[in-house]
Formats: sequence, structure tokens, C-alpha cells
Amino acid sequence: MSPMLLGQLEQLVLLATLRLEEQARAIDIRTLLNDETGEAFSRGSVYAALSRLTDKGFLTWHTEDAVPDRGGIPRRRFEVTPDGLTAIRDARHMVVRLSQGLDQILAEG
Repeated sequence: MSPMLLGQLEQLVLLATLRLEEQARAIDIRTLLNDETGEAFSRGSVYAALSRLTDKGFLTWHTEDAVPDRGGIPRRRFEVTPDGLTAIRDARHMVVRLSQGLDQILAEG
């Protein structure tokens, strides 16, 4: 089976979800992305990526208990599925393979 290609934001969301582990909620994923990339990802773009990844079977989510500071609205905690882990590994391997022999060209400075 050929690997499903992931968009750049989808890759970043999967990586952030893996990194955050038990704290992988949409707001925390967005904050990590913004902090680590220096970009300002909108809520909408992150939620759209989370939705696409869930539809593809690369993410799943669990509802957490509602908390008073959110007006009783429960939060969703995201988790990378085994298929999602395979997809991000495949994406990483593709980049590594394609960049072989390009160290000098890709070097900074």
C-alpha cells in the first residue's frame, strides 16, 4: 500500500499531538505549534487539520470531564492512532530519502 501524503500542517499537528501526550487538546496543540514554529496558526486552521486527521483515521479523541471555567463544556483530548503513527513515520522517511545528497545545498549560510 502506498503511503497517504500528509500536508505540512497535518504533519505538524500529528507531531505536536505525539509530543503533548496526555495534554494534547486543541488549544495546547495550537500553542505548541505557534511556539515551536514562530508562526501564528489560526484556531480554524488547527481545528480543520484535527478534523481531517480524525476523518483519515490518524487521530482519535476522547471527551474529558467538563470543567466550570469552560461553562461546563467538556474538552477533547487527541491521540495519534497506529495508522497516524505510520503516516508520520512514512512522511519523515520520504523527506529523509529525498534530501539525501543535498546536505551542502540545504546547509544554512
